[in-house]
Amino acid sequence: MSVPLRQQADIALYILRQKLAGNKRYPLVLMLEPLFRCNLACIGCGKIDYPAEILNQRLSVEDCLKAVDECGAPVVSIPGGEPLLHHEMPQIVEGIIARKKYVYLCTNALLLDKKMDQYTPSPYFAWSIHLDGGREDHDRAVNKEGVYDRAESAIRAALAKGFRVNINCTLFNTASPERMAEFFDHMMDIGVSAITLSPGYAYERAADQEHFLTRTATKNLFRSLFRLGRERVQQGKPKWRFSQSSLYMDYLAGNQTYRCTPWGNPTRNVFGWQRPCYLLGEEFVPTFKELMETTDWDRYGTGRYEKCANCMVHCGYEPSAAEDALHRPWKALGVRLRGPRTEGPFSPDLDLSQQRPAEYVFETRVRQALTQIENPKGPLGRT
Repeated sequence: MSVPLRQQADIALYILRQKLAGNKRYPLVLMLEPLFRCNLACIGCGKIDYPAEILNQRLSVEDCLKAVDECGAPVVSIPGGEPLLHHEMPQIVEGIIARKKYVYLCTNALLLDKKMDQYTPSPYFAWSIHLDGGREDHDRAVNKEGVYDRAESAIRAALAKGFRVNINCTLFNTASPERMAEFFDHMMDIGVSAITLSPGYAYERAADQEHFLTRTATKNLFRSLFRLGRERVQQGKPKWRFSQSSLYMDYLAGNQTYRCTPWGNPTRNVFGWQRPCYLLGEEFVPTFKELMETTDWDRYGTGRYEKCANCMVHCGYEPSAAEDALHRPWKALGVRLRGPRTEGPFSPDLDLSQQRPAEYVFETRVRQALTQIENPKGPLGRT
């Protein structure tokens, strides 16, 4: 199973409780980002372009567990930066697991061999290894040779020790459906539990601005990829296991029309609770309650804000697909059984003509953060 039955059942029960309580907006996955520093400089990343004073900041164990308790989401994803650079990460993971939350610890795997024995296999824990394709594609994406080989070696070692291992894979317009299909086949052969797929988000300060996907390019790419996956199953090869819902995959193939629901995957990082989502850091507030209750959600999302125009990323649209599946389970089941449609017209897209222009706030945010570091009174994390 791509997502264990126990985890599926716990998430379903959590959603039922939210519905019974009358909550229209609720989190599904907490994006807990305890640091921005990384030991790679991926060309499509917009998370590491900060002064050293900010890159040196860390959320403490107390900060992290408080965020988990505030948010209450059943799943906690820990991205970065590179989380394994955080010396207290084993204690953070242990504390989250003790709360019966499901943890996905994201890593580029360069430190995994050294750090692996600090963690214990658990039904509440999974490694999420960043791999953007096979050796050629991934090493180009991370701008460093040899990273793919080290990551695959670490994956094999983690599987041998009984860990659940997923990979998270971001696709750009350089992605070849044929090469990606071969890569997915290989990951299934190795024994990877599941693949998390996403089109690259166009971070405004990423080093490489030429290779982000447009919405139409995203749909065409994923249709080609899913078509190849169906052909491979017909040839007797293993079916690719994805960690995402069938309706989200159908959305990537251009067969569903969704609005973004950014509150489904809220982010806590060294600046505080990030508004509105993991990808856009427009503002920050000190508490989860303030994030949920004071954010003007209608100002964001595709068709509403220029920066969101080409976004189809799972952290915004997976919760939308989950909500659709809850109200129309027969539709989700149909897509799950037959797979995403790969032919015919796309579903109507959202109108972009009324979107408000982008606001560029990075430099202002950096100045504010540096002031807080000099006079620490706000939510900025400690070193």
